[in-house]
Order: sequence, then structure tokens, then C-alpha cells
Amino acid sequence: MKRTIILLTFIFAASVSFAQKGKVTSAQNFKDSGNLEKALEAIKETIDPSNDKSEKTIDWPKTWEVRGEIYQAIYQSEDENVKKLAENPLATAFESYKKALELDEKGRFSNGLKIKLTLLTNDLTNQAVEGFNSEDYEKALNAFEQILAINSMPLIKGDNPETIDTVIVYNTGLAAYNAQQYDKAIKYYKEAAEYGYNGARTYSLIASAYQMKKDTLGALEILQEGFEKYPDDNNVLTSMIQIYLDQDKTEDAMKYLEMAIEQDPDNATFYFAQGTLFEKLENDEKAIESYEKAIEVDPENYGAYYNLGALYYNKGVQQIEVANSVPANENERYLEETKKADVWWEKALPYMEKCNELKPDDLMTLESLKNLYYRMKQMDKYNEMLEKLGQ
Repeated sequence: MKRTIILLTFIFAASVSFAQKGKVTSAQNFKDSGNLEKALEAIKETIDPSNDKSEKTIDWPKTWEVRGEIYQAIYQSEDENVKKLAENPLATAFESYKKALELDEKGRFSNGLKIKLTLLTNDLTNQAVEGFNSEDYEKALNAFEQILAINSMPLIKGDNPETIDTVIVYNTGLAAYNAQQYDKAIKYYKEAAEYGYNGARTYSLIASAYQMKKDTLGALEILQEGFEKYPDDNNVLTSMIQIYLDQDKTEDAMKYLEMAIEQDPDNATFYFAQGTLFEKLENDEKAIESYEKAIEVDPENYGAYYNLGALYYNKGVQQIEVANSVPANENERYLEETKKADVWWEKALPYMEKCNELKPDDLMTLESLKNLYYRMKQMDKYNEMLEKLGQ
């Protein structure tokens, strides 16, 4: 009689276990038939610790695998009402698959989970793209970080242990930068740089992240590292030059500008920057040479035309100050000094007129031409500038 009771107890316990595991099957069936609300409701019962019956399923790998499938299906649904069932379904799906792997001590479910995790990376990639397109960079960053977490799992990494998806690493850094999470941006960009992804450009991006943190020293250190690794690439040089310019470290900026010009002698931007530095050093002769070289390389370089015209114009103004210092009784000498100013203004005029040709509506150019025409007593053109300026 006792054996019969034991046997009946065993049968009852087994049937309860079977029945509860049947809930997982029901959840999966609901999911497969498209009834995700019912599927979610059923799977929640199987992992609810307050539900006495869940003790048979809460530690069963299959339960968590099915839960992952349900949440992944919620993300994939085009029904807005279904999408409202979960706030971040892909993150929940990932956590579910991870939990299934943890519980699957014998590896019975590993093959299926490997496939599901691989497919999950596709959905996460789509979510990251959605984040970028909608400028929700936090969303993009979270998706990319989950992809990296999946790729680093032994189950996934096992087939190609040495493979690093540098595109994902780089894009994670880009998402972090746009999300203003600069420490993370530096972390991921540095990892991409270790594998040579995007060459010297990545070092410039790391430096930019440091600068956003107001860490100029960190920016310069990483740029120096990039320069040593890519001495023939102007991306790093240009970034270094800009930092030195921003810090008014003229000599350092000039040193690297000379290197940049040597590497890329057809880059007008470098000659233009060099001209501005020579002006800071009050070496007008060298500044003129640099601006003229910029124009030679790029005949439509507005900045070089404008700076050269402004340099000549200012020399004329300085000369007028010299003339005004002449004693009142030395009229002939005064006239000689003012004529010297006219020479400078005559030099300035064609450059400013070229600026007006390149940018006809630029207020700064129109104002400069107005002053020049007035100084040179070209009153018709002066009045024309007044009209254009609405004065």
C-alpha cells in the first residue's frame, strides 16, 4: 500500500511539473501564432517567484529561451499596440538568453541559443540604425554595446576567437560621442585604433573626445601617438595644429604646419593657417608669401584673398597714422606720407574685389570695400556699397 502511495505521489509531482512546463509550451505556441500579449502573460507566470508552481520552470533553460523569443518578437512586430508591451524588448531578450545559458549546465540548449543570439545581433543592429536616424544616440549606444557583449560571449566567440568586429567597436564609439558620453567614446575609439581601424582619423576623433572633456593634455598625447603611428597622414597633424592654434602656441603650431605643408604641398588650408600665424608673429612679409601661395594653390580661397586684402588695408591705415603725426606746418611731407597709404590701398583693392566676386552678399567684404572706396575717393563705388549695405 505504501508503494502505491509513493508511486501516486511521484506521478502527481511529475504531472504538476509537466503541466507547468506545458505553460512554457503554451507561451511558445501563443508566440508562434502571433498572440504576443497572451504569450507574454503565460511566460511571466513561469518565472514569477510568488507563483508556487513556477519553481518547476523558473530554473529551466527552456523557459528563458522562450522568454527571449517572445521579447524579440515584440520588437519585430509592426503592431504599435504590441510594441507597447515592453519598453526595451531586445535588452530583455538578451538578458533572457544569457539566463538560459547560465542555467543550461549540460549544454543541451546551446546550439539553439547560439542561433538566437546571432539573430539578435541583427535586430540590435537595426535598433542602432534607428537610434542614429532619430538622433537617439543613447539608444544606438545601448544597442551597439549589447552587440559587443554578445560577440564576446564564449559561445559566439568560440568559432573565431581572434576576430574583432572593428566596425561595431568604432560605431559604438561614434554613438557614445554623439550621446556625449566621452569616456566611453575614448574607450571604444581607442580599441578601434589598436586594430588600425580608420587609420589616423580615429586618433583625431579620440582627441576630439578629450577636448570635449576639456582635457587638452590628453588630446595632445593621443595625437602625438597617432602622429608616430601615421607620420604621413595629415589628419593627426591638422588636429594638432588646431589645438596649438586654439592655445596660442604659435611656435608649436608653426612647426607642425611646416611638416604638414611638406607632406601635402597642394593644401591651401595649410598656407592660409601659416599666413595667420606669421601675422601673429608680426612677420607681414612672410604672411603675404603664405597667403599668395594659398591663392596660387586654390584660386578661389576666399580666406586668403580677404586676409591679404585686410593686411594691405591695415598697412594703409597705419600709414595714415604716420601722416597724421607730421607737424601741421609740413604740408608737403604730410602729402607724401598720405600717398604712401594710397599705395597700400591700391594693393588691397583687387583682393577685396575678388572676395566680393566669390561671395557677393558677404557683409564683411562689402563693409571693407566701402571703406576702401571711400579712402580712395571712388565715390560712385562707395555709394554702391552703401546701397548694398542698406545704409
